[in-house]
Amino acid sequence: MKNYYVILLTLVTFITSAQSTRKYSNEFMNIGVDAASLGMSNAVVSQTNDVNSGYWNPAGLVHLEDNQLALMHSSYFANIANFNYIAYGMPLDKESAIGISLIRFGVDDILDTTQLIDDQGNINYDRISTFSTADYGLTFSYARKLPLDGLNFGVNAKIIRRIIGDFASSWGFGLDVGIQFESGNNWKFGLMARDISTTYNAWSINEEKFEQISGAVEGENQELPETTEITIPKLQLGVSKKWIINYDYTILGAVNLNARFEENNDVFSTSFASINPALGFEFGYADLVFLRTGFGNFQNERQLDNSENLTFQPNFGVGFKYKGIQIDYAFTDIGDQSAALYSNVFSLKIDFGVFR
Repeated sequence: MKNYYVILLTLVTFITSAQSTRKYSNEFMNIGVDAASLGMSNAVVSQTNDVNSGYWNPAGLVHLEDNQLALMHSSYFANIANFNYIAYGMPLDKESAIGISLIRFGVDDILDTTQLIDDQGNINYDRISTFSTADYGLTFSYARKLPLDGLNFGVNAKIIRRIIGDFASSWGFGLDVGIQFESGNNWKFGLMARDISTTYNAWSINEEKFEQISGAVEGENQELPETTEITIPKLQLGVSKKWIINYDYTILGAVNLNARFEENNDVFSTSFASINPALGFEFGYADLVFLRTGFGNFQNERQLDNSENLTFQPNFGVGFKYKGIQIDYAFTDIGDQSAALYSNVFSLKIDFGVFR
């Protein structure tokens, strides 16, 4: 009977009541894209300036000089879950640019054992089927330079599609707004407001399927969960600076402050908001080879003896760029430094100017 509970728990987890604002929703959209950015612990809001800006801060798209394509793949939880990303960006003119990106986070070939036992109580393995649970995020981005020199803004329109086999699915819509400012001495500042429209998801539940699961054990019937959820806004403030050493060598340092408007175990937390810092560094040689590291996801974790222990997430990465083609790799810890669940992330970026 455990299998019935597993699927029922999956449904309830994804579609739990959201009449008041949910703290966590559409979290797959917060994982991050681009191995170069992940290697710096996502501390890129202020300096992102390529096709991946559509995700990190759409204002950065104005720096595109030609069309760009980006691809990324990563696996999580011992290859159980796969995260795939594709993005395309292009300048419209010297003042504006657009982009489009698609994210898929999914777990495939999940065993559906809800029909394993027939009405006579017989076990029939032929009745086992498989299903997938997948989350999709389609983002349309627009960026434009403002009259003030060095100041740019961008906006994202997001369509969210989430599917749990034949059991349930949802559609959602949300907006992001980003701003970047670059001073004359290589200091850069960025502000990204995610889900400023309080991204709304509306779920449709297959009641027949739900009845089969919730009624599988006598006396354990469950009520249908609520079919709406709202993602609360988040703010990301970034500052970065690049130093050039002897022409060929560069050092980039970046800091992000990621704020959620709720209380949790982030390193700085109040009843109004919680703030989580991220630090990122990149060492470059001749705009050809890059070494990266970053530290983020600082958490105050409560221990069994009621004390608190500060944990963080370390990331590392390398990159290679040649004639408009860039390949990046990141070695990331999706939890904290005390866990062993590291993931390998690969990404590719192509600047179409190389073909002209």
